Amino acid sequence: MTRVRYGARTGAETAAARATQAKLPDIWSTGVVAVWESDPDAVAAVLPPPLEPTGRPLVRVNISKVDLPGYPLGAGSFAVAAAHGGIEGWYPLVMPMTHERALTGGREVFGEPKKLGEVTIERDGPAVRACLARHGIAFVEVRGAVSGELPPPAPSRRTDFYFKFLPAVDGSGFDTDPLLVHCVRGEKVRRLERVAGDVILRESPYDPVADLPVRRLVGITLGEKTSDQRGTVVERVSAEALLPYVHQRYDDPQQILDGPPEGSA
Repeated sequence: MTRVRYGARTGAETAAARATQAKLPDIWSTGVVAVWESDPDAVAAVLPPPLEPTGRPLVRVNISKVDLPGYPLGAGSFAVAAAHGGIEGWYPLVMPMTHERALTGGREVFGEPKKLGEVTIERDGPAVRACLARHGIAFVEVRGAVSGELPPPAPSRRTDFYFKFLPAVDGSGFDTDPLLVHCVRGEKVRRLERVAGDVILRESPYDPVADLPVRRLVGITLGEKTSDQRGTVVERVSAEALLPYVHQRYDDPQQILDGPPEGSA
């Protein structure tokens, strides 16, 4: 019988796939990172319990092109500083990706808030422009000019916080208790440049990052880096406490763009 590709894979095929993943080479990306101080109350307002604010109301946006074998990937992250159990890290609010392949593992395995979107990085001489866009709105734009080389930092580790959950089948709450995930990333940087510029946040009902304004720009860099990641479930969290924040993961429930244009027949 001709093989049915949706059929069960053999144990050998599954083992071979795992072995291939374990031997992936370093995958390098070129990206713009901007960090700024925002409104402390606004940063605190977006953190679901048990996450807490840190000593500084920082926001970090990362806009990258990743050199994946076969095709490039546009990847973005908009995150606020957060702390849990004495560990400081970042809580991403939205992570636009340009391919579905990048969404699946991050959302289903780690609970990352990934969504399909547009990611742009352009460089013309010293001029740099990077954008995150969804639904036709460039809700984050970083623009400026390279102003000099920086020494690459030593390899470092960074913690991101995610909530992994499944909405209930009956539409009320969750199927099981949500999980808080600590995702630790090891990063290596081979090139880093300073960028003199600014960050523009545009109004979007789907990605309302404009509520976290730039009060004081800490810095903008353009760099080349590679990273790995390992996630750990650290605790089950209160469904009642997390439910008021679930809308962060999804677009406007009215799904305006799913309907026909106004005035169409």
